[in-house]
Amino acid sequence: MFIEAIQTLLQSSGFAALTWQSVIMIVLSLVLIYFAIVKKFEPLLLLPIAFGMLLINLPITGLMDGPANGQAGGLLYYLYQGVKLGIYPSLIFLGIGTMTDFGPLIARPSSLFLGAGAQFGIVIAFVVAIALGFTPQEAASIGIIGGADGPTAIYLTSKLAPDLLPSIAIAAYSYMALIPLIQPPIMRALTTKKEREIKMTQLREVSKLEKVCFPIMVTILCILLLPSVAPLIGLLMLGNLFKESGVTERLSSTAQNALINIITIFLGVTVGATATAEQFLSPSTLKIIFLGLMAFCFSTVGGLLLGKLMCFLSGGKINPLIGSAGVSAVPMAARVSQVEGQKANPGNYLLMHAMGPNVAGVIGSAVAAGILLSLFQ
Repeated sequence: MFIEAIQTLLQSSGFAALTWQSVIMIVLSLVLIYFAIVKKFEPLLLLPIAFGMLLINLPITGLMDGPANGQAGGLLYYLYQGVKLGIYPSLIFLGIGTMTDFGPLIARPSSLFLGAGAQFGIVIAFVVAIALGFTPQEAASIGIIGGADGPTAIYLTSKLAPDLLPSIAIAAYSYMALIPLIQPPIMRALTTKKEREIKMTQLREVSKLEKVCFPIMVTILCILLLPSVAPLIGLLMLGNLFKESGVTERLSSTAQNALINIITIFLGVTVGATATAEQFLSPSTLKIIFLGLMAFCFSTVGGLLLGKLMCFLSGGKINPLIGSAGVSAVPMAARVSQVEGQKANPGNYLLMHAMGPNVAGVIGSAVAAGILLSLFQ
């Protein structure tokens, strides 16, 4: 009797339902947890994504099961609706807005061109993805990885190609975390030592009136041009207005701390929970990882080449290294420009100059997502 009870218990446990595919996904999730904790690769998002992946690949939990036969669905199924409906990425943009200083961009509006140039990888990856047999919707979702903006990639993919969401989300955030490894070789290959040594003059001081008017004007212009981008641009600029107005300190503090932290947990865990073995272990996933890296590299190339052009047109006053910061990984990409500039010239301080293209990249990736939504939704 005792042995039969043990056998029944084991047969109804998750051990009996484990497959080799599930084991691979569990090991992969543990590797990502290692990278998040030990290597500190974008831990605020990589850790919840990896743990969500671990949870969903432990059999018979029902965490992502929808409601059926009068029974409620799993916990993560309901939390995932915030991803599916595009709520979480937009709320993260609200928090990003409260932490972003658009002053460097306002002081040097030409930084917008560098932010636009760094979206080049989106186009390249889109074209190659189409050639590899992906649908236009899937290709657009893969291409947006080149913007180096995780929330935008998740928002666009949830609208156009939700089946690809786990692969694209993990690729996007992994490459964002690997910016200090991916970008420097490209930066050194495309610029001369003389160009990297260029010192840039101090930016002009930006008035409070300019900082308050900027998010309002960007909201009006961008949303009139691309109504589909309203959730991202609208909340990004609302958050920035909270910060710059000086009259909503409590709202700004909540958005950039408690709110964004809560949403990051929900977003990360539920995105990771979509990475089931059946969906993730497929040839298309390997293609997405390759195309994502291509998109990211070509976005860096596009920003650098435009930076070199601006260096030439300005008579050598603009260091082309700041062009690589046009990808929207704020502020990591700007820090990489600073580090590479100081390696060439220890007296070089490019951080604030690179922040202009960096925050322009945030707007640029959101606008690119709006264009792709308008074309393919």
